[in-house]
Amino acid sequence: MDTIAPTWLWVTFVVCVLAALFVDFVVLRRQGAHTVSMKEALNWSLVWVAASFAFNGLFWWAVAQDHGRELADTKAMEFLTGYLIEKSLAVDNIFVFLMIFTYFAVPPAYQKRVLMIGIVGAIVLRTLMILLGSWLIAHFHWILYLFGAFLVLTGIKMWWASGQEPDMESNPALKLLRRLMPVSRQLDGEKFFTVENGRRIATPLLLVIALVGMTDVIFAVDSIPAIFAITTDPFIVLTSNIFAILGLRAMYFLLAAVAVKFHLLSYGLAVILVFIGSKMLLVDVVKIPVMASLGVVVAILAITMIWSVRTAPRIPAKSASSGS
Repeated sequence: MDTIAPTWLWVTFVVCVLAALFVDFVVLRRQGAHTVSMKEALNWSLVWVAASFAFNGLFWWAVAQDHGRELADTKAMEFLTGYLIEKSLAVDNIFVFLMIFTYFAVPPAYQKRVLMIGIVGAIVLRTLMILLGSWLIAHFHWILYLFGAFLVLTGIKMWWASGQEPDMESNPALKLLRRLMPVSRQLDGEKFFTVENGRRIATPLLLVIALVGMTDVIFAVDSIPAIFAITTDPFIVLTSNIFAILGLRAMYFLLAAVAVKFHLLSYGLAVILVFIGSKMLLVDVVKIPVMASLGVVVAILAITMIWSVRTAPRIPAKSASSGS
């Protein structure tokens, strides 16, 4: 697997991720179970975005030192584009998390721990998937066409599913989990297991974590090939993906209260997937510059979000204030 990043930058990335997780877990333990306010979510979101941009700046400097500024500009733009794609697709992921929490009536105070555990699992899983994907692309170029076709089909499917109310009760993953483990009817604080009628059984919170993990795997299958359409450098694919995930918990609480305002966003994400998939299918015919790809993604997101806000249903004052 060829990469432009020097070894010391790989080490720096691992140290940054471990430090970020350590800080998150320390803060989580000190605060305990509590409802995350909009102000707290916004502050943490800004911290994670700033950390991502700072790392991209370090990456640019490292490449510029070894290969010149022109190549450094291109590689840094690839990181930024991959980061933005992952962030935008994570929004749809967040809406599914919100649906799961609502279905199981998980109090906001307990949601933070579930998301933190889910993020750790996502980092491990996505790292393995990205390294495997990089190896496959390096040895089998035609895999890019497979990824591209998959993204186009996924985008079309997402478009048709947009606006429809998902039925959690008929969810095959939920049915499978309920068959595999007995689950209590009530939550027991933040515990994953409880004792009921003298028998140790799982709580709904464990079921929620399992569903959140499965959901992230499904979304990773979409988002990771999308970044491979921008670059096949495993370092850029991995770092842009992981840095986007690190801010997922804060972004969830930031968007959960105003999710209804972005009701058209899934249509925009569907268009982005079709665009990225088409770019992948035409990789050996038409070379679309990274800057052009970034511009298209930003434009689609901007148009969709502005149109969503302008056509969003009005939120009653009572329900709008209850999430803070």
